[in-house]
Amino acid sequence: MSQMFEALFLGLVEGLTEFLPVSSTGHLLLIGHFLGFESNGKTFEVLIQLGAILAILSVYFGRLWKIARALPYDPDARRFVIGVFVAFLPAALIGAAFHSFIKEVLFNPWIVCMTLIAGGFVLMMVDAMPLKATHTDATKFPLAMYVKIGFLQCLAMVPGVSRSGATIVGGMLLGADKRAAAEFSFFLAMPTMAGAFAYDLLKNYSILTADDVQIIVLGFIAAFVSALFVVRTLLDYVSRHGFTPFAWWRIIVGAAGLAGLIVFG
Repeated sequence: MSQMFEALFLGLVEGLTEFLPVSSTGHLLLIGHFLGFESNGKTFEVLIQLGAILAILSVYFGRLWKIARALPYDPDARRFVIGVFVAFLPAALIGAAFHSFIKEVLFNPWIVCMTLIAGGFVLMMVDAMPLKATHTDATKFPLAMYVKIGFLQCLAMVPGVSRSGATIVGGMLLGADKRAAAEFSFFLAMPTMAGAFAYDLLKNYSILTADDVQIIVLGFIAAFVSALFVVRTLLDYVSRHGFTPFAWWRIIVGAAGLAGLIVFG
């Protein structure tokens, strides 16, 4: 029973942190470590992301459907879809090539703590930069910009870096305003997280038990509900307040995690 409550709690954490620049995987690994939560093949942390994916789809379905219907006759719609694909491709190829290394070596609480702290200082620096925004529509970035954001997303294969943090910061450094950078991070999350889900399930379905499936479903539901809240509120919050509050959160969580690892192991 305690594992079921842990799965619900971790699912809530996943949904609340997936689209914030704080690293959902890093939070799950740290909390799971101190709770003593273990999943077969570390699949739980990846598979419950499907709940967050569906939260984006539910919010953006109308806009995505409009783009899909425009594909036959609208070159802007086709260019955006191509842009999302080329941005997704680096993570797909590198993630598949280094899947075992990432799971077995990088899924480490010490690495998570250090990258959380380092990423916090990076967010502060970027937030303080007098960046000039030349792109305000996430669907109309230049193709080269989509490709560059895609490569920057690969940094998030190190837990604690944050997929959304890497793509949002990358977008801003390349000329997007905060809202457009965050919005494209949402769009790019859909194929990236769906790909990670499918690949991890393919690699590990044979070792999953009925109990594993049960806790994954619970985590998935909790992730969907909490991610829905974040997706509906994040863009307005970021537009007004920037990323410094998330930077401090990363530093505090990373420092607390290091202290916990030193004291408790």
